[in-house]
Amino acid sequence: MPKKVIIHLENTSICHGEFEVLKDITLKIYQGELIYLVGKTGSGKTSFLKTLYGGIPLGKGKANILDFQLSKLNWKNLNELRKKMGIIFQDFNLLNDRSVDDNLKFVLKATGWTDEKAMEERILEVLTDVGLMGKGWKPPHQLSGGEQQRVVIARALLNRPQLILADEPTGNLDPETADDIVRLIRQVAKENNITIIFATHNYNIIETYTGRVIRCQGGQILDERNYLI
Repeated sequence: MPKKVIIHLENTSICHGEFEVLKDITLKIYQGELIYLVGKTGSGKTSFLKTLYGGIPLGKGKANILDFQLSKLNWKNLNELRKKMGIIFQDFNLLNDRSVDDNLKFVLKATGWTDEKAMEERILEVLTDVGLMGKGWKPPHQLSGGEQQRVVIARALLNRPQLILADEPTGNLDPETADDIVRLIRQVAKENNITIIFATHNYNIIETYTGRVIRCQGGQILDERNYLI
């Protein structure tokens, strides 16, 4: 049975303001794939990810993401699209004035959850998945950098996404902790058949955990398929 296409771009351009960062992109990404997004600083990686989650408008062309047309997004269906994806940031973006549990509950309420018991059960599930069971009462600033990134992964998993977008998720971590985080992301994605697009400058990760490499270079997307050591 052929794999499901969850991202299909046809003659698409990615813009930052009026500047065309990437152009003439034609690309298919399939369910369950691990995609490494690489390229120099300023090459368009972050703009590409922001376009996929509706953070900046599509430049031109066709872009179908999880059965949503990016050119037709409005505030209502944008929220529906984002429920189907998880986003992992380099800088955590956690709320330090509340506990880990309350950080996660904030996201659940913002995405339409209302049942308190269901929210508590889901929070326990995702914290268990990322190895933080029993630490939900702590505020993020009492956790290590690696633990905070585990909270971010838990947050990304809350709504059982089909797609995870990870923008340099190991950029602020030491090599050993970074390796733990990559293994964790791969594990939860594989167990749940989630597609990952992982922007990174760290080629050691790519050499250790083989995936499909897409390179932003010279205003274009170059699909290098499977990276071989």
